[in-house]
Amino acid sequence: MKFWGRGFYTDPVARTPGTPGAPAMCEIFIRANPHSYDTLARSLRLHGVATSVRLECLFWEVLEEIGQRDGLTVNQLISKLYDELFERRGEVANFASFLRVCCLRYLMLQQDGRIPADTRVSISSLDAATVLDGLPPNMADAPPPRRSRGPLLEALIK
Repeated sequence: MKFWGRGFYTDPVARTPGTPGAPAMCEIFIRANPHSYDTLARSLRLHGVATSVRLECLFWEVLEEIGQRDGLTVNQLISKLYDELFERRGEVANFASFLRVCCLRYLMLQQDGRIPADTRVSISSLDAATVLDGLPPNMADAPPPRRSRGPLLEALIK
């Protein structure tokens, strides 16, 4: 199943309210362990500045798995993500939401086979262009613009 594709399998009987024996549609979601949506704030340092990030416990668990794949603690992973986001965007707005999206993207890309389910394979060993190749435009932004070398350097290269 692809999260961003079309053609999810649907069972019209299971979706029909009042059908005897049909499971409640939301039971899949409402039976989540309540601990998974408890929030937890973690303190960390980003560029020497003490701060905290509050996320639901399930997101912390996913971040832990992502970090472990590359031998990073959660705080090290978060710091790395912050630095790379700042380098790419020049600002970091709504960082907690960004981290939640990172978790969802990780799981979606894993489900789609773009990131191996084998957690012994490090994320840093993957080729980002290959992982992101062919994603719909709403799932990945364009690569950063290539920096101009300037007219003098361009003339020297020719």
